[in-house]
Amino acid sequence: MSDDGILETRSGGPGWFLPVVVVLGLVALAGLLVGWRANAHLTDTEQAVTAQVTSMKQSVEQDVGTLKDRLAAAEKSNGDLQSDLGVVTKKLSITQGQLRKAREEAAQIKQDAADKLTALDTSVHTELAAKASSDELKGVDTKVGVVRTDLDATREDLKMARSEMGTLIARNHEDIETLRRLGERDYIEFTLAGRNKAQKVGNVTVELKGTNPKKALYSVALTIEDKRFDKKNRAANEPIFFYTTGAHQPEEVVINKVSKDQVSGYLSVPKAGVQPSSPSANSAGGQ
Repeated sequence: MSDDGILETRSGGPGWFLPVVVVLGLVALAGLLVGWRANAHLTDTEQAVTAQVTSMKQSVEQDVGTLKDRLAAAEKSNGDLQSDLGVVTKKLSITQGQLRKAREEAAQIKQDAADKLTALDTSVHTELAAKASSDELKGVDTKVGVVRTDLDATREDLKMARSEMGTLIARNHEDIETLRRLGERDYIEFTLAGRNKAQKVGNVTVELKGTNPKKALYSVALTIEDKRFDKKNRAANEPIFFYTTGAHQPEEVVINKVSKDQVSGYLSVPKAGVQPSSPSANSAGGQ
């Protein structure tokens, strides 16, 4: 009986061992599951980091490539600019050299011409002194005098004439532009085409009555402040003076071109505050 009791006691003792084994198994299984999940997460993280690094590497490589292209383009542009600058500098040097050469040639031509004129003058005087008789010399002197007279007349023609009022008389558009640059008076150019056609010019109305192109004569009617004045057979470039109320200087009408039934000229009006170049008359000249 004692042996049976001992057997029962030994067989009933290990009952707690199985739950412990089960718990340990579950713990181990949970540890394996956690480790597997951690490993999977680590793998995903490594893949994401690898993808980001690859993307960043590609972006950096692309940016580096773009910078290289820009640097190459800038170097090429710089090279082109330097080349163009070299060409311009070379052309400028050539142009300056050509200009210097042209000036030297012009100076040489001028000097050669002066030398030739001096030599010719000396030769002419020598020949005249050696060969010409007194009559021939007188004829030469006469011709020289005529030439000098013509030259003096030409020089005088190049100068503008002055009227009895002291104003300069323009004979053409170029003279009018010259007078405008002096700034002493205003000039209004006009053309009258056809007879008996009144035309307003400044503060005066001008009407052509007749022309004589062969003698450069014309006839006009001027209406000034409601007063009419007839000017008959007036010569070209002969000023017609008139005063307006309160004016201290005269205005003038000048016809400098006469053709069949047409004349051209200008109205000259003194500017306010400009003193006359010479004393004016007390009444309108030519009215």
